[in-house]
This record gives sequence, C-alpha cells and structure tokens, in this order.
Amino acid sequence: QLQLAESGGGLVQPGGSLRLSCAASGFTLADSAMGWFRQAPGKEREAFLCITRFGRVTDYEDSVKGRFTTSRDQNAVYLEMNSLNPGDTAVYACAARRGRTLYVCTQTAEYYEYWGQGTQVTVSS
Repeated sequence: QLQLAESGGGLVQPGGSLRLSCAASGFTLADSAMGWFRQAPGKEREAFLCITRFGRVTDYEDSVKGRFTTSRDQNAVYLEMNSLNPGDTAVYACAARRGRTLYVCTQTAEYYEYWGQGTQVTVSS
C-alpha cells in the first residue's frame, strides 16, 4: 500500500511530446500535494513543478516553463511535456505529501512522504 507509480516515459525525438501519469495505490492523491522531480545522468535531482491539493501550480525551472504543464484529477496527476529537447533526458518522478493544506506545495524533496520509482524519458534522434 501507499505506493506511487509513474507511467508514460519512453524514447521521443527532439521536438516531440510525452504525457506522464502518476497514480497512487493505498491512498488518494486528492489528499496530497504533489511534486515533480527529474534527475539527469550525472546531475543533481531538481524539482521543476509542484501542484497543490487545490490545483495551484508552481514553476521552479525556467527551462521548462511554457513547455511542461501539470494537472490533476481525483485519481492521478499528469505531466504534459512538449517541445522536448535532449536536455530533458532524465528520470522523472512524482512525489506526494499527505495532510497538508489545500494551498501548499514545495520544491524541497524532504517535504514529500511518498515517491514513485521514476520513469525514464529519453529525448534523442
């Protein structure tokens, strides 16, 4: 229980798009603030988006602003990635924090209780 899992990763050509989903088992995502993180080979993990229980989205990385969008419904959180470039190649993970206010999410990894294992996104010709 209390499992979080991403899906939708894969290989895409530069300029292409992918849509990732994050779903929970054992709890409802509607009770959680959600964060999106990625880690490229040889680089630090970085937060790039979070979404509150209320649905407010915060962008943390200018490099993805205007290209990546996150949204949610009762059962899942989604990440739509457009205009992908090789610099977006990374393992993408979602994270959840239960029991917070409707209006809060953060970019700090320590804030989150549950993590998916991550899904590989590779942008290459």
